[in-house]
Parts: sequence; structure tokens; C-alpha cells
Amino acid sequence: MEGGPVMTKWSIAAVTAAIVIGTASAGAAQPYPSRVIKAIVPYTAGGPTDVITRIITKRLSEVLGCPIIIENRPGASGMIANRAVAAAEPDGYTLLFGNTSTFVVFPAVSHARDFDVLRRLAPVARLLQGYEVMVVDPAGPAKTLPAFIAYAKAHPGALNYGSVGFGNLTHVAGELLKLRAGIDLQHVPYKGAPEVIAGLLSGQVQMNFTEVSGVVPLAREGKIRPLAIASETRDPKAPDIPTFAEEGVPDFIVATFTGVMAPAGTPPAIVAKLNGAINAVLAQADTRTMLENLGSSVRPSTVEEFAAFLVAEQRKWEEVAPLAATNAE
Repeated sequence: MEGGPVMTKWSIAAVTAAIVIGTASAGAAQPYPSRVIKAIVPYTAGGPTDVITRIITKRLSEVLGCPIIIENRPGASGMIANRAVAAAEPDGYTLLFGNTSTFVVFPAVSHARDFDVLRRLAPVARLLQGYEVMVVDPAGPAKTLPAFIAYAKAHPGALNYGSVGFGNLTHVAGELLKLRAGIDLQHVPYKGAPEVIAGLLSGQVQMNFTEVSGVVPLAREGKIRPLAIASETRDPKAPDIPTFAEEGVPDFIVATFTGVMAPAGTPPAIVAKLNGAINAVLAQADTRTMLENLGSSVRPSTVEEFAAFLVAEQRKWEEVAPLAATNAE
């Protein structure tokens, strides 16, 4: 162009670089959150964790002022979702809504020892916590936990217990009972909770663990008999179910919890903002009622409290991990 400046390839590159840097700086300056957040659930739609996630994220979206979409990534007892979130950008726009099995139990008992949850994921907030209940067929020979243990000792290896699959909390709870009570039970894995109950009622298994929310209606119908709850105290929603300690098996606590994690390396300020927003959602009276009607208690926490809780849970299940792995082979 006559009379105009000549743009060399070097000056063009410099201008381009300046534009890129300026754009990046503008993006970095945007307050969090400024776009859609993805909530990954390690289970299929309609399951307990998925239902909890949908209740929380609907209200969390309102608190944060941004849309939240849910992506179900089931498979490998939660490890597919774990790895997907760990590989995501640590920017607060990808979150994992999981539970005891996905965060603690399966990583401890599986052969995927290369995945350290507490190193690859960052704790954000705890949501709910409940406890597992041991149930049997009401037509079976054992009407109490001591009677079940006595029968199991008299018939080693003759009794089966069902679970929702290898590495699930319902699996390792059975292994923990074997350890604490000194009995021999055979593990029978199923695809889901309905199949476990069907197996119990058909006589394929003689015992299984399930959450309080699943126990109460079936017990009222006389389809199952709850023997003990694996908590420190009795549950107000099922006050007639004694604790394991009351029935002669001390130190038997099996907590089932749901919580939120982010990719490791997510900025502390973003994690803190998410924790505060989630706790604000949990403090809403209608939300609390809706969640606790599912059978667990709302348990808000700080980031530090949730992290310490996860460490303690991991240590507990590492004791049972070798037994669960052997049981699966």
C-alpha cells in the first residue's frame, strides 16, 4: 500500500501475541463463576447420588448466579468419573458429586492403586451423611444380631451376603463385619440395590447392608428384618433399630456420605467460594427437609473438616481393603 506502514511478519506476530495476551488477561479478570459449571455424577440418572446432586445444583445455580449442567458418568464403581474430573482444568468449572464408595472405598480395595483420590482431587464440601443397616430375611433363623453371629459361627462359610458390587460400601461393610465378629461369610455381588433385595427374599443371600432410607418402608411391609445400624447412636428415623455396639459388636461404624470434589490444584479462593455457596444451600430449610426425607442427615462442613473426614475414612477402609480384594478373587 503506497504511503502506508509496512507490516513485517515479526510485527504481525507481535500484534497477534499482544491480542492473545490481552484476551487472556481479560478472561482471567472475570469473576468466578462466569460460565457454565459441569457437575459430574459417577452413577446413572435416578439413583440416590444423582437425585441429591440435582436437588443441590438447582439451588446452587441460583446462589452462584450461573447455570450448572449434570453429566452422568457411571462405570468402574466411580473411577471413570474420578479420573474425568481429575483430568479436567482446575478452574472450578468441573465438580464431582460422589459418595463413600467413589471417594474412599473403591479406590482402597481396587487394583487401581495409581489413583490417589486425596492427591488427584480437592475436597470442597460434605453434603449428607447416613449409616448402613444390616438386614436379613424375616423368615430366616436369626431374629437378632447375636443370633446371626452365633449361627454363622456354627455354620462357617454357609451364609452369603449381598452387595451392590465389588468395591461398593455394601461390599466392604460385609468384610468389616466378618473381621469384627470373627465369622465367615461368602460375598455375592449384584448390579444394584433392587437386585440385592430380590436375592435376599429369594434366599440367594441371607444378609445385606443398606441405607436407612431403604430399610424403613421394606421393614414396615415385613419384607426385611433390620438387625443393627452401624452408627454411634440410634437413628431418629428408625429408633427401634439397635446399634452394633448395643448388640455386642463394638467399633462398627459404616458411614455413608455424599460430598463434592474438584480437580487438584483448583485455587483455594474458588474452593472456598464453592464451599460457602454449598453450605448456604444446605442451610435453606426447604432444601434441608427435601434432602433429609431421602434418609440421611445434612452435614455441612468447612473444606478443612471435609478433608480431615476423608483422611480418617480412608485409613479405616485400608484395614479392610486386603480382605475385600481377596474376597473378590
